[in-house]
Amino acid sequence: MLSQQERPASHEGIEDVLCSKTRLKILKILISSQLTPSEIAERVGVCYANAAKHLETLEAEGLIEHVMFGKRTRFYKFNETSPKAIAVRNLIEIFET
Repeated sequence: MLSQQERPASHEGIEDVLCSKTRLKILKILISSQLTPSEIAERVGVCYANAAKHLETLEAEGLIEHVMFGKRTRFYKFNETSPKAIAVRNLIEIFET
């Protein structure tokens, strides 16, 4: 296991990633939806810039990914192939039931 000093700068600890209510709301939404940043911001109730920052963090951790439609339209979705993402989804499902 990597210590805090050994961990790449782009990777935060689980407590840093999951301590945000906004990030958890985004993850819950993206488990069952594929949405643009604007749609995510609206559903979560934050401004676009705030949502974009959280999306960047979640994507850097491999929990979500994006697909492009055309040259400018980006859709975010839950990363179904990431072991970390699957573990987080399972944790969310346990707490939601």
